Amino acid sequence: MSLQVKGKIQQILQPESGVSRAGNEWKKQEFVIETEEQFPKKVCFTLFNDKNALLEKVTEGDDVEVSFNLESREFNGKWYHNINAWKIDKVSDQGNLPEPPPEFRPEDIPPEPEEDGGSGLPF
Repeated sequence: MSLQVKGKIQQILQPESGVSRAGNEWKKQEFVIETEEQFPKKVCFTLFNDKNALLEKVTEGDDVEVSFNLESREFNGKWYHNINAWKIDKVSDQGNLPEPPPEFRPEDIPPEPEEDGGSGLPF
């Protein structure tokens, strides 16, 4: 399941690291965005290991579009959820504007039809 949401980065939390039971090192970093809907919501995303580098391109206050996966797991009869981000794109105000039409040039005007003595009507 892959989803996307747009919003403004509210907070970038401090990175965390550790070692799993299997002896593998891990790193994670979380960040919070606020959506720009009628009723804005704050969403906390998690980045793991090499995905932490995605935060190097953004700062608090940036408008972004985040691609993410939802994941749930059960532990001792309780369910825990992760919102794992895997892509962060900056959203620019310039990118939302339509492309302007090309400039008008005099050579764009079609030539006048030649007079053939008729009425100019096709019938």
